[in-house]
This record gives sequence, C-alpha cells and structure tokens, in this order.
Amino acid sequence: MAFIPFVSFIILLRIAELIVAKRNEKWLLQNGAVEYGQEHYPFIVALHVLFLVSLIVEYYVLQPVSFSLPLIVLYFLLLVFKVWIIGSLGKFWNTKIYHISSFPLVKRGPYKWVKHPNYIIVIAEIAVIPLAFHLYYTAIVFSVLNAVMLYIRIRAENKALKI
Repeated sequence: MAFIPFVSFIILLRIAELIVAKRNEKWLLQNGAVEYGQEHYPFIVALHVLFLVSLIVEYYVLQPVSFSLPLIVLYFLLLVFKVWIIGSLGKFWNTKIYHISSFPLVKRGPYKWVKHPNYIIVIAEIAVIPLAFHLYYTAIVFSVLNAVMLYIRIRAENKALKI
C-alpha cells in the first residue's frame, strides 16, 4: 500500500510547485519579464497530468505486489537536487519560460556546471517514479514523450535566454 501515499505525495508536491511558480510568475511579470514558449506549455501540462493518470491506471490494472525501496530512496534524493535547483533560481524559477533582459542569467548552484539541471531531474523522475512500482509501460511511454517535449522546450528556452 505504499503506492497511494507515494502518489499522493507527488501530486501534493506538484501542486506546491505550481503555487511557487504562480507566485514567481507574478514577481517576474512585475519586473518586466517576457514569456516564451506559450504554444507548447499546454502540452507540458497535459504530459504531466497524463503521466500521473497513467501511473494510477497502470498500477490498478497490473496491481504489482512489490515496490523498489532503492528507487523510492533515489526519488527522494532527486527531490533534494530539485530543491537545490529551485533555490538556486529563487524568484526566477518557473514552470513557464520567462526572461528579464535586464537581469543576468543565474550562474550559482548547479547552474555553474549545467545549463538545464532541472530537466535532468525531470527525466529521472519520469523514469524512476513508475519503475519504483514496476510500471514499465508508463516509464517507457512517458520517457519517450518527455524526450520529445524537452527537445522542443530546451530549444525554446535557449532561444529566449540566448544561450
């Protein structure tokens, strides 16, 4: 029965991330931010909602009897890195692409070494979460869909940030 509390935690965490993003969005817009990538954003939202739906449906269809504790631990380690990433970006972190030309790009935390560390975490989460419960269809299908989405997203973000 670890699945229900685990998925509930993930859903609550996603809602909290959206609340933080909305708060940051308000600050960004007040400081002259311009939004980019609006045309693909609804597809990102749909991908993540359908990912959660797929997790739940596949779990209840297959009813796996076990879970992988090492993968659950790995997920929580990924969360530590996600918090570091969000903390490093501060008010600039968002689920949408915003840019304020009068502010320099963030170069602290993991951004000292990697251009898009958040997407590394997203890639890992989309694989690790379903694999922790042996939900291979969700892991494979959404890893592929996420790869396509990130290709579009990273190109739009690089163009917006001119990197």
